Amino acid sequence: MTAQKGRDLILQIDDGTNNYLTVAGFRSNGFTINNTPVDISNKDTGAFQQYMEDAGLRHITVTGDGVFLGDTQFALAHGHAMAGTNPLCKLIAPGLGEYTGAFAIQSLQMTGQHNGEVTYHISLTSAGDITFVAAV
Repeated sequence: MTAQKGRDLILQIDDGTNNYLTVAGFRSNGFTINNTPVDISNKDTGAFQQYMEDAGLRHITVTGDGVFLGDTQFALAHGHAMAGTNPLCKLIAPGLGEYTGAFAIQSLQMTGQHNGEVTYHISLTSAGDITFVAAV
């Protein structure tokens, strides 16, 4: 596999019609797959911890920082953040595949200085089943 461009790591949000729009303005973004395993260690397992396979909780967190562009996609994210609803989102990881599902917007922050652009930070976490389709 060849190296992938960072700008190709894309977050998209559903506009309510199963049409995914790219959240624009990112300068940096990323995602983390988190697992909380179930510890089944006991006296019989010896000195090492053991975890039950295919158990526990798993979730994906997505973060991004960028320049506020005042676009439809940001308005969608802002609306969901204000309403506390979980939009369908798609995370495209170049060379790996696509993650799709509902995400809760944990935080949406905007910052601006008098001599600079308005920037934003967004943080999302999966809010249900996430499907993964590998890149072809």
